[in-house]
Amino acid sequence: MSAVRTVLGDVRPDLLGVCDAHDHLFFRSPRLPGQELGRASAARAELAAFVAHGGGSVVQWTPYGLGRRAADLPALSRETGALVVAATGLHQAVHYDDGTLAGLRGRLAEVFVAELTEGIGTSGVRAGLIKVAGGFHALDAHARWTMRAAAEAHHATGAPIAVHLELGTGALDVVDLLCGELGVAPPRVILGHLNRSPDVVVHLQAAAAGCYLGFDGPSRAHHGTDWRMPGAVRALADAGYADRLLLGGDTTTAGARSVNGGPGMPYLLRRVRPRLAVELGEEGVDRVLTHNPARAFAVDWP
Repeated sequence: MSAVRTVLGDVRPDLLGVCDAHDHLFFRSPRLPGQELGRASAARAELAAFVAHGGGSVVQWTPYGLGRRAADLPALSRETGALVVAATGLHQAVHYDDGTLAGLRGRLAEVFVAELTEGIGTSGVRAGLIKVAGGFHALDAHARWTMRAAAEAHHATGAPIAVHLELGTGALDVVDLLCGELGVAPPRVILGHLNRSPDVVVHLQAAAAGCYLGFDGPSRAHHGTDWRMPGAVRALADAGYADRLLLGGDTTTAGARSVNGGPGMPYLLRRVRPRLAVELGEEGVDRVLTHNPARAFAVDWP
């Protein structure tokens, strides 16, 4: 039977409730010095704020080596009442030192499978998805290496593959590689950050291929595309692809958290939800926030 693999164990998909399908409770990268998401108390407050606005679950896309703090996630889930899904996977090469990447050569898929089936480190927390990343309008050698490993891990476990698209670009290259060459069923692929490149023609092609389309990371000052996102979502819904849409907050810096005066996780429900309701209606937005993630993250685990 299909289940979503959360940090508290496998649950029925319908228990996710209102889902932030792409966010971060913990995150640390050398590209964001001084903006680490590393304090458990701040993560707890942010998660509680999301729950207070009607949230039920959060999918953390933080992959291997970027400060996931998997051992802290079960307590946060229990204390706030929100279900949390953790990730395995690997980000772009720029987020890692050479030694870390060298240590994963020849065993990357093995690491992914182990974290999905046995647990992340000694935490005992099993990941529920695989997160990888493309490049700007292209797939470099690192992206192809990680996606091949992700596909191998997917074929061994059934886990969905979530893809960071750099500034929303390269979606069709990802589809060609993962779903074409590597044989991953399109509904098992989630294409993230499409709001950052609101090309409706590309969105429609990716949706027609059968992938899930992630619109995540609203309210970013350096991504001046928020005003185009509702129209892009409406175009997809009008074309019959409302069942392919996912929404997420993608909070990656301490300054962006609501507890620090930023929009944070609650912004997804406080501002994005009512704006999209103008385009899709309340029932349509409810389906995007509840039914779609329940399907996207559900797996017939071996």
